[in-house]
Amino acid sequence: MKRPDQWALFGGTPSFAQPLHVGQLNLPQWDQIEVTFRGIFERQWYTNHGPLAREFDIAFARHLGVKHAITVNNGTVALMVAARTLGFDQGEVIVPSFTFPATVQALSWAGLTPIFCDVSPETHTLTAEQVRPLITPSTVAIAGVHLWGQPCDPEALAALAEEFGLALLFDAAHAVGCTHHGRPLGQFGDLATFSFHATKIVNAAEGGCIATNDDELAARAKTIRSFHPGEQYAPVDTRINGKMSEAQAGLALLSLAELESNIAANRQRHMIYQQRLGELPGLRLLTPATDDTSNYQYVTVVIDSERAGLCRDQLARLLDAENIICRRYFEPGTHRLPPYRDDPALRVLSLPVTERLCRDVLVFPNGTPMTEDDVSKICDVVEALLAQAPALRAKLEQVA
Repeated sequence: MKRPDQWALFGGTPSFAQPLHVGQLNLPQWDQIEVTFRGIFERQWYTNHGPLAREFDIAFARHLGVKHAITVNNGTVALMVAARTLGFDQGEVIVPSFTFPATVQALSWAGLTPIFCDVSPETHTLTAEQVRPLITPSTVAIAGVHLWGQPCDPEALAALAEEFGLALLFDAAHAVGCTHHGRPLGQFGDLATFSFHATKIVNAAEGGCIATNDDELAARAKTIRSFHPGEQYAPVDTRINGKMSEAQAGLALLSLAELESNIAANRQRHMIYQQRLGELPGLRLLTPATDDTSNYQYVTVVIDSERAGLCRDQLARLLDAENIICRRYFEPGTHRLPPYRDDPALRVLSLPVTERLCRDVLVFPNGTPMTEDDVSKICDVVEALLAQAPALRAKLEQVA
């Protein structure tokens, strides 16, 4: 074990020669990519709803078990199109603050007013019990987030939405390959959106999707996503250039074919983290409920600084220097970011669980570039750092 003064932050050699990141970076084999892209160039059909984009629409809808998957060029555009698809000119939407800012800003872009809600300390997602008190005559929708691929109370929120006549939208950017009671998470809500960013488990380099079983909503979403004259399925006021390119669709199809093997590899690495980090004082690692399945992409740990001896930011700083590049999701909460932080009412808004998670959550590296030995070594490093917490805390205070 290294002595306190031998850690990389204090001049020692990093534990890893190359940085290990949170993002998945799952890439198909080059020969598969080459064949796919040769076909694109031979057809000379690069965008405007080409054959690969249409094939992926069908393939992803089949994967989710939904009637419609409307693919777009990125996950943020998916959220924007979905928000417009709801068809409201104004109104309030209840949404978590503990999420990526795009979730909320897409609502604002559509002319809707976000009403920030706290989240469950166990799942980090909205619950029906938290949402109900925030419903007013101005509420038109609920926007939940399947954060870390954890189901966002889908049945209870659906019942609540039906009781009050509200639309229900889910941001499922983290949730490709995740299920609740055997049902893919894309089957819940009026609309669900997904991301195929390069760091997601299905990698189109960039890309997104809106999933729905509602024919009318699907027709609106298909029209909104494109100015192409042949892609008008319903009357809408506003359209956007959000169509998926053939290059993105080609990568997405290859990546979707490898989804199960990538989930299996994620699961093996996640199990090592669970076995090792779950035994350390002050660390709580989120795991799927017994009746849910996960893509195991996110290794999400909540740090109790009193028990661990180091706060989240101190541990992250030490790990970063060791080339273990963890992520501080989400800091600060969206209600503390522009443009919302300038609202006088939001300056005094109390979301205690959100504030605590913003302070204490750390996400560890996972994904194809990593081996199970890498994960074991990361756990060795964390265990050693916590064992030396008092001395390291003192040294961190000296170099602050």
